[in-house]
Amino acid sequence: MGSTRRSFTDEYKRDAVSLIIDGGHTIGEVARKLDICDTSIRKWVSKIQPQGEPAAEKPLTESERTELARLRKENAKLELQLEFAKKVSTWFAKGQQ
Repeated sequence: MGSTRRSFTDEYKRDAVSLIIDGGHTIGEVARKLDICDTSIRKWVSKIQPQGEPAAEKPLTESERTELARLRKENAKLELQLEFAKKVSTWFAKGQQ
């Protein structure tokens, strides 16, 4: 008993890919929802959206903006601490000689 191979129309493929690109869903989510192998959907995405073409970015939400600002401040603080630690270690290394 052979297995039957499912075929999908170009419109169906475009709709599935738009769920990923425009809808913000992952390939795995769409594959499970549509009961299709994720490899097939990944191929559809690569055909419709070439690698050189970046995906359209969605604007950040207010909570994401707040988190980004907090992380930037924290990153700046950590960079200062790292710079200070390097200077201190250099000073101690010179003192050991």
